[in-house]
Amino acid sequence: MKLGSSTKSPMLRNLRAGACLKTNAYRLVNGEADGWENLYVDRLGQFLLAQSPNPLAKAEVEATIEWKNKLRLKGVYYRKLDRQVQFSTKRMASPRLLMGLEAPDTFEVKENGLTFYLSLSQGYSTGLFLDMRQNRQRLIKNLVAPDFPVFQFTPNKSRVLNIFAYTCAFSVCAASAGATTYNIDLSRRYLERGQGNMRRNGFEPEHHGFIYGDALDWMKRLAKRGEFYDLVILDPPTFSRSKKSGLFLAKRDYPLLAELAAPLVRKGGLLLACCNTAGLSEKKFLQDVKSGLHLAERHIIKSFSAPQPIDFPLAPNDPSYLKVWWLKIN
Repeated sequence: MKLGSSTKSPMLRNLRAGACLKTNAYRLVNGEADGWENLYVDRLGQFLLAQSPNPLAKAEVEATIEWKNKLRLKGVYYRKLDRQVQFSTKRMASPRLLMGLEAPDTFEVKENGLTFYLSLSQGYSTGLFLDMRQNRQRLIKNLVAPDFPVFQFTPNKSRVLNIFAYTCAFSVCAASAGATTYNIDLSRRYLERGQGNMRRNGFEPEHHGFIYGDALDWMKRLAKRGEFYDLVILDPPTFSRSKKSGLFLAKRDYPLLAELAAPLVRKGGLLLACCNTAGLSEKKFLQDVKSGLHLAERHIIKSFSAPQPIDFPLAPNDPSYLKVWWLKIN
């Protein structure tokens, strides 16, 4: 398969060649940056997922078969990229088998030595956002950057609040570092999958918290209770809807999100602010976060902007869609 200049990185070549024994879930082709406009291919354990807004061309199908054979994988799935996924049914959003063996309803992948359950039959999202792998690794290592630990004190005495927890991948990584986690999500099904991920990696869900409900409402409740956390994770969906808060749009509502999260971060603790909305610039995103912190009378004393991972290279003049800031606040 022809790839772009991003493959000059030895680390990326090893990852995409399947040479990393601790990780078998990553992006193989990231569109134009890898020489394939509008084609995105992910390796998910023993399966490939090819995505494009268009039906796959003959050359794309042949290239995907080549990847499957080189990596000795079981099957290939295809999904049409849909920017209006909120209007899709579960059946419409789920990928279809293109070739090879059908994946089980749930199957395992490895990332940084941990194991996660994924599914190709339960809608648009598989259960793990691959572009957050390196940020999850920062939790595992308890190190954001040189001289910037995640936890100021011993990790096994630290508390992590994971808002919009999804399948709790961040929390599994925090638990591996020794922290106690508390997870909020509007989906009981995703929280149950999160508990399964905890068990699979040897962590008892009973030692962690799983809270079903509206994230904005629960942040207000926890603040009223006087709860504090060493790390608060904000990784919201681009949009969501709940009975209590109505329509949430990350592009519009991040200042409110940061304002509600700030009181929950202990003095000197960390806020991990993430956003994958392509229409929101890095500058505007950071302004929104700072605006919310200012309203909560908190300020940033140390920060780190995490780049996109190596397997999500950018095409020339293409701004990063992923914004991730690790913020120590006081």
